[in-house]
Amino acid sequence: MGLRVLLVLGVLGAAVVVGLLWRSRNGRFVAAGGGAGVADRLTAADLGAPLGFAATFLQLSSEACAPCRSTAAVLGALAGERAGLAHVEVRAEDRLDLVRRFDVLRTPTVLVLDGAGAVRGRLSGATTREQAVEALGALDRCPTAA
Repeated sequence: MGLRVLLVLGVLGAAVVVGLLWRSRNGRFVAAGGGAGVADRLTAADLGAPLGFAATFLQLSSEACAPCRSTAAVLGALAGERAGLAHVEVRAEDRLDLVRRFDVLRTPTVLVLDGAGAVRGRLSGATTREQAVEALGALDRCPTAA
């Protein structure tokens, strides 16, 4: 009996740790490593929508994703308030080329593009307004294309 209780407590403890780690990563901006190469650059033709002249949030979403809807609302409102900022939402299931190219493992994933279309970083999971604004501010600190 004592061993079963310890096993249940161990599994419960592991689940709590994994849940806290997962939650801490939601919406966190991660800069693209090593500068953006040609393969990490997107154009308006790639997306089927115009890029912002300052920055673009490219959101990869799925139909049955509640965090995708809240993230789209946050990013859409922010793009509406700031000149030169665009928000483009695409369905991941319709754009598997982008999913594979940028190793998207969950939705929503937001690629943060600079004015030239270079991928400068990403946000994964539900994103708040504060996290999106922080990602825009981080564009100045991210490595640029050579």
